[in-house]
Amino acid sequence: MKLHQPLLSVAAAVVLALTVTGCGGNAQAGDQTAGQAEVKELRYQGSANNVGLPELAADLGYLGDIKLNWVGNTTSGPQDIQSAATNQTDFGGAFAGAVVKLIEAGAPVTAVVNYYGEDAKTFNGFYVKADSAIKTARDLIGKKIAVNTLGAHSEAVINTYLSKNGLSQDEIKQVQLVVLAPNDTEEAVRRGQVDVGSLGGVLQDHAVAAGGLRSLFNDYELFGTFAGGQYVLRNDFIAKNPNTARIFATGVAKAIKWETETPRDQVIARFKKIIAPADAMRAPRTCSTGRALASPTTA
Repeated sequence: MKLHQPLLSVAAAVVLALTVTGCGGNAQAGDQTAGQAEVKELRYQGSANNVGLPELAADLGYLGDIKLNWVGNTTSGPQDIQSAATNQTDFGGAFAGAVVKLIEAGAPVTAVVNYYGEDAKTFNGFYVKADSAIKTARDLIGKKIAVNTLGAHSEAVINTYLSKNGLSQDEIKQVQLVVLAPNDTEEAVRRGQVDVGSLGGVLQDHAVAAGGLRSLFNDYELFGTFAGGQYVLRNDFIAKNPNTARIFATGVAKAIKWETETPRDQVIARFKKIIAPADAMRAPRTCSTGRALASPTTA
């Protein structure tokens, strides 16, 4: 990913692609009788500490008779969409820049629906210890920042923050990004293993509630409200299963609308209902609201 490329321009490019391409596919492929889904099961990777929009859509009945087959959790959006591109899963989601990079590299995938973004209530923050000497972007030179993966949302946000605050490209290269699982980031900051940590969703809520950390910057402050990432499907999957692709994209969109229009307590109750019967093999998960514009802990 070209880190000097503005974050919003990348997201806008993918959103435009969604508008233009849709989920059409080959009209001759698959069984399109009465608009019924061709494939009845979709393989996917979940995200620790979150109920994904496809999971919510399935629980609300928005996917019809399509079932979801959980094959494990991912901590990285780029890894998630790579799994979809290589047919290990049927869909995956990531930061728009990672989606663009994958497509530019020749991966046969299409972005079909936005699934996360930022607003005043749901954003990705970058935190230091409360007594840290780090106050400005320039203080980050020579320091370590924990991110969930390289070449995705957090790296683009960090680069933009540093550039906007006057750091040269040579100075930006001196800021070290350290890959950590989101669940380990808060503790790493508190122990001084890293100087700054990227946190979002319920992990951010927990860290703030525990005290002892201070927000240095966040992506909402930099960009305002924006759609940050998309789910992708393989092109051959769309061609063979146009109705399934359409039902999936529409179902996710309906789930977003449901979340934004439903009282918070009801959303939390629904998430608990979804998590309760989860297979014992899954990693423990807690409820995180706001997935319509959820923080990109795996983007």
